[in-house]
Amino acid sequence: MKTETDVAIVGAGPVGTLLAILLGQKGKRVTLIEKWPTSYDRPRAVTMDHEVARILATLGIDSDNDPLIEYHDELYYWKNADLEDLQLVDWKSVSSSGWRVTYWFNQPELEARLLAIAARLPCIDILRGWQVMDLAQDNDSVTVSMQETPEIVGANGKRRSISAKYCVGCDGANSFTRETLGIKNVDKGYFFDWLILDMIPKGQYQVSPAQWQLCDPKRPTTIVPGGPGRRRWEFMVLPDESSEEIAKPQSAWRLMEPWGLTPENAELERSAVYRFQARWAQNWRVGRCMIAGDAAHLMPPFAGAGMCTGMRDSVALAWRLNAILDGTLTDGALDSYETERLHHARHYIDFSQELGSIICIADPKEAQERDERMKADLAARNFEPASGHLVRLGPGIWCSDCAGAGELSTQGIVETGTQRGRFDQVVGTGWMVIGFDADPVPHVNDAAREVLRKLDAQLVTVGPMGSSAPIVDCEGTYQKWLQEIDATFIVLRPDFYVAATAHTEETLNNRIQELGDKLHLQTVQTD
Repeated sequence: MKTETDVAIVGAGPVGTLLAILLGQKGKRVTLIEKWPTSYDRPRAVTMDHEVARILATLGIDSDNDPLIEYHDELYYWKNADLEDLQLVDWKSVSSSGWRVTYWFNQPELEARLLAIAARLPCIDILRGWQVMDLAQDNDSVTVSMQETPEIVGANGKRRSISAKYCVGCDGANSFTRETLGIKNVDKGYFFDWLILDMIPKGQYQVSPAQWQLCDPKRPTTIVPGGPGRRRWEFMVLPDESSEEIAKPQSAWRLMEPWGLTPENAELERSAVYRFQARWAQNWRVGRCMIAGDAAHLMPPFAGAGMCTGMRDSVALAWRLNAILDGTLTDGALDSYETERLHHARHYIDFSQELGSIICIADPKEAQERDERMKADLAARNFEPASGHLVRLGPGIWCSDCAGAGELSTQGIVETGTQRGRFDQVVGTGWMVIGFDADPVPHVNDAAREVLRKLDAQLVTVGPMGSSAPIVDCEGTYQKWLQEIDATFIVLRPDFYVAATAHTEETLNNRIQELGDKLHLQTVQTD
């Protein structure tokens, strides 16, 4: 049996399912293929950042007020064995993109929510219990051959194939898609084994601080929430310990004794040893096939960026594939998916590895030197918490020589005649030209207007409080942002990243035409 689809997605975890939704919402035919008949019901990822909260908000999930998501209005502390502060990180503030810096959740519940959204979209076909066995592509399509998962039904299960215009492998660290495409990994040779314990306390259980890192050379330990009603402990496996032995329940409970949890007052939901690794795929695109998520990159969890990076991959792919399938762009636009996202992911891999090099110190003398250095650094900045930073995309569809471009856009609270809320929810998303206290429409010439027409871009005016602008900057967020980057106009992409900024009409038009060249716009619109 052979069917046709626009995009075949291999792997129905958060990355693959999000991509399916973003394509399905635009009416694209999607086949979401998952090897296992049911979702894995144990926790894995537990934290997400403001950018993922912003992405989820476009699906109707409000991370500030969702019963399956929580946040803590406190800092993230790094402490030494004597419980002295080594580092303070601001995890309590609202980020410049309009959402809190850090949220906590239980992955099986988030996956179920995403799958339910996907199931309601009639153009998404979800195939569970099917294992992809082969990929073959030509200039026009990808043939995805699969069979019912042999580990479930045996060797004689049904077989079928799908003809897709594009295929995306979101099939994890051991990606069949990546291996079949012959894509090689770059491995940084970073290996640490850590025991992950996910606990469900019975009744009230308070730990203060709620989120912190114990940098004790005797046993580096991470203590964080695991979503509402859950807690997570991560213990580094020491060189002389057996990963198999330490993961046994009796060993896990011994490690939990100092934290006041026992089999009588808590449930051990998961005990597993994971090898923290740092690696990335050399290529993320081969013809009509792409990879995303763990198939494309693995990083230690110290920055909490693994799943977040994968979900950013999905959004970056979705707007390109939607435009290509609509006939707006040629598939040359997919080349920039690799260049932009690979650079971005490598930043988080390097950053996570750097954090790990500080945390995973088991030598007492080296730990003491680290402690003294970090305490001095913290005192030198008057114990001011460190805050996050904006990470630029790699080279791609943005203008590299203007302030703020290639970075995640700021988002503020705005008000129209009928609505008040975050800009994305009030005004919308997609390609957009924002003028602050200046209507961009009369400033756009014919050539730039044609580029914007093909992109179906909105041109909107945001003004300060008290102005007659149709969109009011309620808290002065946009005024402050544009003053910082010395701009009057901002060009936004569908993934919330800034494509260009400009101060004058001439610069605005030049930037838009530059973006038109970078976008691989179709010269003739197709049906």
